[in-house]
Amino acid sequence: MLGAALASTISRPVRELTDGTKALAAGDLGHQVPVRTADEIGQLAQSFNRMSADLARSTQLRKQMTADIAHDLRTPLSVILGYSEALQDDKLPGTLEIYGAMHRQAQHLNRLIEDLRTLSLADAGQLSLQRRTVQPGDLLEHAAIAYLPQAEERGIQLSVTAEATPAISVDPDRLVQVIGNLVGNALRHPPDGGHIDLAAALVGPR
Repeated sequence: MLGAALASTISRPVRELTDGTKALAAGDLGHQVPVRTADEIGQLAQSFNRMSADLARSTQLRKQMTADIAHDLRTPLSVILGYSEALQDDKLPGTLEIYGAMHRQAQHLNRLIEDLRTLSLADAGQLSLQRRTVQPGDLLEHAAIAYLPQAEERGIQLSVTAEATPAISVDPDRLVQVIGNLVGNALRHPPDGGHIDLAAALVGPR
């Protein structure tokens, strides 16, 4: 009787882990199993629950990211399609301003596609970094120059404030891309005539 009880105590959590693994393989992400003991089997159950929760969280984040990318891609496409249809139907004259707006939207679309490619490379662990020693202020200046036309179009003042910061070892292209995404998002929110300051400062002991 004692042997049967011990066998049941061991086999029950193992059976629950087996069923949980099958449920996870069937797509039930986030499935949890009861943790009945504090021994190795209990620790295994805890590890399974953490893994299952992480998988569910990653899947949710991926779905949200896909929805955000689809929304971001739809905006420039809608603008380009709207202008092209209006030009085709002779509802708008073909002016330099309209062609310039379409070109800017096409550039924005190209940046979004490149961002998507970068995300896929990072997700696959194939994103390479080309590190160089650069000044933080130079990176901010580069990003400010790239977005200066958009800022001037809305009357937004775009300035750079860089203290005496030490040089850093980074991939300049990747970091400028990150800063550019932040500046692009910032340009959508302030009212016309607003101000955006790109600042670099040394935090911590000098």
